Amino acid sequence: MLTLPHSNPKLPSGVCIYRLSGITISLRSLSMRVAVIGCGIIGAAIAYELSLVTGLKITVIDQQPPAQGATGAALGVLMGAISKKVKGRAWQLRKTSLQRYQTLIPELEALTGHQIPSNRNGILKLFFPGEDLASWEKLVETRYSQGWHLEIWDAAKIRPHCPQLSTDKIIGAIYSPQDGQIEPTALTKTLVAAAALNGVTFNFGYAVEGVLSRFSDNLNLHTCHHIYTDVGKLEVDWLVVAAGVGSSQLITLLQAQLTKVIDEPSATSAMPSYNQEQNNTGALIGNKPTEAMQFSTTPPLMIKPVLGQALQLRLEHPIGYGDFQPVITGDDVLIVPVGKGEYWIGATVEFPNNVGDVVAEPILLEKVRQQALSFCPALAGAKVIRTWSGKRPRPQGHSAPIITQLPGYSNVLVATGHYRNGVLLAPATAQAIREIITAAKC
Repeated sequence: MLTLPHSNPKLPSGVCIYRLSGITISLRSLSMRVAVIGCGIIGAAIAYELSLVTGLKITVIDQQPPAQGATGAALGVLMGAISKKVKGRAWQLRKTSLQRYQTLIPELEALTGHQIPSNRNGILKLFFPGEDLASWEKLVETRYSQGWHLEIWDAAKIRPHCPQLSTDKIIGAIYSPQDGQIEPTALTKTLVAAAALNGVTFNFGYAVEGVLSRFSDNLNLHTCHHIYTDVGKLEVDWLVVAAGVGSSQLITLLQAQLTKVIDEPSATSAMPSYNQEQNNTGALIGNKPTEAMQFSTTPPLMIKPVLGQALQLRLEHPIGYGDFQPVITGDDVLIVPVGKGEYWIGATVEFPNNVGDVVAEPILLEKVRQQALSFCPALAGAKVIRTWSGKRPRPQGHSAPIITQLPGYSNVLVATGHYRNGVLLAPATAQAIREIITAAKC
């Protein structure tokens, strides 16, 4: 009699043990086929993390080149230890990411030979009148107990360290030396290069046009078997949706297939009938069975865009001291040194209007610039050399981010809706997806 397989931590990944009539045999399982939809920072991080697992055949699909959308517009600020999230999922994700970044950056640079621009001078958060200083002092104590270092600075300490700041209205600051900033586009492209070296296939310029899923009475779940692109069909054992704002349409499509087709009661197949609708980020296109009864009433996971604008300034010389150029934040405005006297300033937070449109408002970007000048007047003579905007994915009715198995499916994972923390939480997200998939390998 053949008994069910069990895993052994001493065996290589992908090897399962079977017992047949008292005889123990081992079989290496076939490679599991994993498709990742989306190649911003989240999709790229997932692809790389999965590439470290043996026995996976990974394909990444995106209609655009890597690091578009929210990733290309992000400032890359890593506000982990300085965050007031001190427990639960929100803090665990931040802690995991900060710890992984310590090994990830040198790991990627050694593998690819690429240099990933980053700022390791920490983050200085300014306090203005009315700030609850006691809450920050408590945070310093909490972080110390958790193994992280924060410092409370008064105005007298700020002046000699950051003479570029006007301390007239600044009553203090908190400094986090273990937080920082990383260039999102460079990081994403390096993740792609590293994953490719590890055998991941990247299909850019491909549009996802449909999916095929079947219902299993035994599992009481659907399983996604194929995805259809404009250049062909791809068989999958796991599907990971990591398309940022573009995730909603594919999630809606998948949730629409949580049905049992009436004329096939035991094993149903929702074949593509291509009611094609293309979104503006990844062409996640739909289908649904024509004669079916509803199987699940799970509310859809919806992702809405929140626009952010930023600008890049250039000065003849760096402000402050060249050997201490931390990220500075005050009144929810960021000043990010990026080298050679250049600074990123951002970012606006612009929500969709009543009909769902979100359009960049230049007046809001100018307001952000003026806020930066109010506490850092040394930027007044800077030249604006670039402005840009992007749409952050914000979940509706769910906490950010969404990292979960799609309800009703045995093999569809969702990693999206990171809102303003995509770069910060990318490593932890990738590790979470890796853990789910590797746990299912045997």
